[in-house]
Parts: sequence; structure tokens; C-alpha cells
Amino acid sequence: MEYYSYMVRCAGGSFYCGYTNDLEKRIKTHNSGKGAKYTRARLPVVLVYYETFKTKEEAMSREWHLKRLTHSQKEKMANK
Repeated sequence: MEYYSYMVRCAGGSFYCGYTNDLEKRIKTHNSGKGAKYTRARLPVVLVYYETFKTKEEAMSREWHLKRLTHSQKEKMANK
């Protein structure tokens, strides 16, 4: 099974970072208003960055690092 760390751009320009084992389903969940509380008030969200990992632990670790980036660092990653 593959795991993903991802970043979405929310309405208003903010970013949300997370991890999942089904990226397509997770983005749909966010946009249906049933995802993270943060994204529910900032719909729609658009996937702007993701990485693939072999283990959940690797994906969670990368998510932790993504969450600690500054807004401008996230912006640079989103625009690659």
C-alpha cells in the first residue's frame, strides 16, 4: 500500500497539509465538507503538491515537516 503526504490550497489562499492512503478520495472528502475542520470553512480546496511513501510513518513524518514550513515556502512548493 502507498501513502501520501499532500498539500492543498484552500479558498482564500491558505494551505492545508495532511497524509492519506487514498489521495483522490481524500481530496473529494475535503471538498464535500466532510474533511478536516480547517478545510470545511475554506472550500473548495485544490491539490497543489504531494509525495508518495511506502509506509504510513514516512508519510506522517513528511506531513509534520510540511506543516512547519512558512507560507512562502509552501507557495514555492505549490508553484513547482
